[in-house]
Amino acid sequence: MRRYINAALAGGTGLAALAMVMLVPAGVATSADHLDPPSRTDQGVDPTPDIAADIADIFMWHAGDTVRIVLTFAGPVEQTAPLYYDRDVLYKINVSTQAPGTTPEFQIKARFGRGENPGDWGVRIEGVPGVTGAFEGPVDTIMEKNGVKAIAGQFDEPFFFDVIGFRETRQFGTVRFNNQRDFFANQNDIAIVLEIPKSAFGPGVTNLEAWAQTQRFGGNL
Repeated sequence: MRRYINAALAGGTGLAALAMVMLVPAGVATSADHLDPPSRTDQGVDPTPDIAADIADIFMWHAGDTVRIVLTFAGPVEQTAPLYYDRDVLYKINVSTQAPGTTPEFQIKARFGRGENPGDWGVRIEGVPGVTGAFEGPVDTIMEKNGVKAIAGQFDEPFFFDVIGFRETRQFGTVRFNNQRDFFANQNDIAIVLEIPKSAFGPGVTNLEAWAQTQRFGGNL
């Protein structure tokens, strides 16, 4: 797995991560990590981290005739933590279908907003390949349009990893991992999940590259 992490967004808090998938079984996927940049998202560095704008990971893979894209952010956090929806953060998933893969042919944008009742949140997702107009609906609800499915909401953190073992391995120079110890257990992320037909990306497309960005309206806190 290759990893690309950048923290440069004009005019706002952000993190950019790059992922590539080939639409053949030998595809390669890459992902970002959490708490980058530390000066904006890590509570150990900033006592008031911008959790809502902190990208966790971006995943992209194909299954049958569809491409699945998942952007996770605002985590990992305990299951009892607040829901970090923020109307002032814009989420972007950029998808390139042509070499060199640095210019997006598609730019998917998502933004959350409050509903009529306290505690209710909705999401608007636009720019999705193959979709006319935008998805609009409540969080934690599967939306379907033009053969595309979309959902945004809170999900169980997908990773299993022994962070304590990792730190002890670095400290003592011997492998100290314990497969019964999972740092990410009982923690959540917020995610934007899309299932898109391959045909929506254009005829003859065999390679996709994607990177995610967050931007806070009004700039940094």
